[in-house]
Amino acid sequence: MEDYHEFNCIGVSGEYDYALNFILKETPNLVFIDIDNTFEKPFELVNELNSLFCDYFPVFIAISSSKDKAYEAIKNGFFDFILNPLSELEIRKSILKFQKRNPTIINKNICLKSNKDYQYLNTDEILFLKADNNTTDFYMSDGNIISAFKTLKTFEDVLPENFLRIHKSYIINKNFVSRIQYGKLICTIKKNSYDIPFTKTYIDNIEIMKKALSHNSFQSLN
Repeated sequence: MEDYHEFNCIGVSGEYDYALNFILKETPNLVFIDIDNTFEKPFELVNELNSLFCDYFPVFIAISSSKDKAYEAIKNGFFDFILNPLSELEIRKSILKFQKRNPTIINKNICLKSNKDYQYLNTDEILFLKADNNTTDFYMSDGNIISAFKTLKTFEDVLPENFLRIHKSYIINKNFVSRIQYGKLICTIKKNSYDIPFTKTYIDNIEIMKKALSHNSFQSLN
């Protein structure tokens, strides 16, 4: 699943009680279970979790070497079924189905990978992204600046919809915008009062942002 930067693995377990406690504690969005080998009664785990969760319930995908278990998995609340041996195509199809069904819970984390170093950023804490040749700098709400050795375009395709490209060198998180100045072609970020330039090339995104920000605002006329 390395092609999908919005996902990261937070745990692996083959022990029932540990897995149950871990899922309750960490509330993952997606859980894969090998129903052949992981637990003696894997469907009990899903049923028990279903009885414990209230507003939230993770999505389960079953993995098995037997097609005969597909019906039983779906009947017990599994979202999808992947046949062993695993193929890249079937995994990709399953992930795309999950993304289509759950557009609001994906893309909360983005993974920056360099060799064997994996760094995870919460997209709710990103103020804006700035291109610097073939690298991208992430300006965070806590004041940190984190660099990634990928182009701005790479992240434009995976960030959630509250991120908008407003300049060839900038993508901003509209949730942190406090002011749009059309005369100066500048957007101001609430944190640290960054002034980010925008260009007419991306004026449609500025209009989208203005409409979204104005929706719940009081209007005053001078």
